[in-house]
Amino acid sequence: MRYLALDLGNRRIGLAVGGEEGVPVVPAGHIEKKTLRQDMERVLAAVRDRGAGAIVVGMPYSLSGESGVQAKLAEGFVKELRKRTHLPVHTMDERFSSVEAEGLLRDSGAQPSRRRGDVDAMAAALILERFLALGQG
Repeated sequence: MRYLALDLGNRRIGLAVGGEEGVPVVPAGHIEKKTLRQDMERVLAAVRDRGAGAIVVGMPYSLSGESGVQAKLAEGFVKELRKRTHLPVHTMDERFSSVEAEGLLRDSGAQPSRRRGDVDAMAAALILERFLALGQG
């Protein structure tokens, strides 16, 4: 099954796809956030365009695993997404994914501060890789 992973940020939603056996998870761009309605439409269009059969949303829990403000916003996004699609919508702890994504980009010679959308897409890829590694996919 192909998954579309989302890294929800304040300004952007990072995208990644993968999950089929033998096919690597790859960053798939980002969506600039507008309104919840527009964000939902664009996420669902990305699901269709990429042939995804399920969605994985990164949950920004605090270091202690608690649901802070960002996690509550993500929970609301997931709830709305589940209302708008018949596809399974999974959640995955995303702690440290953006920091790790920045490090990977830096290691490749890119400047993460100038490529925020690439950081978000890479973070989505890391979220999906963790999800699949845990055997949830």
